[in-house]
Amino acid sequence: MPFIDIKVIAGVFTPEEKQKMVEDVSEALIAIEGEALRPVTHVVITETPSGEWAVGGKALTAEDVRAKRAG
Repeated sequence: MPFIDIKVIAGVFTPEEKQKMVEDVSEALIAIEGEALRPVTHVVITETPSGEWAVGGKALTAEDVRAKRAG
């Protein structure tokens, strides 16, 4: 039973973007594992509070990620 855990910083993605993540990641995995496992393919989005996610020792905020997304 596949279980996908998507971790994001809270406040970065809209509900619609998170729903698209769930759909697209599910479809990608089902394309590999086969249609028979669709009913048991689970996806969870876990949101980490802004400032409590660090990369290379530097805490990232939602604003940091939104700036990166904007280019």
